[in-house]
Amino acid sequence: MLCGNYQFSCHFETEAILPGYKGSTFRGVFGHALKKTVCALKLQECPSCILKQQCLYAMVFETPDARNSKAPAPPHPFVIEPPMTRQERYSPGDSFEFSLLLFGEVNQRLPYFIYAFDQVGKSGIGKRIGGKAGTFHLSQVRYKDQVIYSDHDQILTMPDAVDDLTLQSSETKTSTLTLTFLTPLRFKFDNRFVNQLPFHVLVRAMLRRISSLMGSYGNGDPAMDYKGLVERANGVRIAESTLRWFDWQRYSNRQDQAMQMGGLIGSVTYQGKLDEYLPMIEFCSKVHLGKQTAFGLGKFEILC
Repeated sequence: MLCGNYQFSCHFETEAILPGYKGSTFRGVFGHALKKTVCALKLQECPSCILKQQCLYAMVFETPDARNSKAPAPPHPFVIEPPMTRQERYSPGDSFEFSLLLFGEVNQRLPYFIYAFDQVGKSGIGKRIGGKAGTFHLSQVRYKDQVIYSDHDQILTMPDAVDDLTLQSSETKTSTLTLTFLTPLRFKFDNRFVNQLPFHVLVRAMLRRISSLMGSYGNGDPAMDYKGLVERANGVRIAESTLRWFDWQRYSNRQDQAMQMGGLIGSVTYQGKLDEYLPMIEFCSKVHLGKQTAFGLGKFEILC
């Protein structure tokens, strides 16, 4: 599965006020900007639009059923990783960075994403101050060590190649593993949101994420022993955990109401036979895990 991770460098031109967790804010303004950029039939609703099969906005936000996926609702082909700071007030000249992950063929449409975020900067983001949201300037976009866009010449150089993310076998051997969730992990088990993370529950979430992404944007669901992986995961125990529930709130324009979006943050250490799970864990650490990943939720780091 193609997986591009693009880093955006920006600075504010006016004062700005953003929430402590910024993922929903970035996702919301990006959606409006992308639709304004690519939508040809402005008054047409996406589900009934004759152009929806070719429209980038519909592809990204009104994700159609994927041909190779068994998932009832294919995941969005992007993740926005917002600035990882709790800072809320910004002054003119303050800089910030965020990342955009793209999965599958939408990597070939990268110029539209960059242009949309450039337009977000011009229209503004965050709480209005004196009737206007904070505006920012997009200075640079990088892919790994390569500058692919700069405000100096406003020329985009597409990356030579985007990473092909697979479930690669790992030579690492370990019986102890620590995962640190940097943004809230939010998903359901037995139709309830989890507030603890036994290893078999984590494995179920990883299998769901891998299957849906690879089925939608890769070469189809990978051949894995799904049942066996879950059963063997019961033999892995939690050695230590500082996981806690973290609540944050977002406002949904579509539903016209505030919504609670809590999830688990902190660290958990597992002990047991972990080797066969390392490729899954490494894969998911690059694509996020759980619900609302488009907002940047479910980001974690690995410490063996």
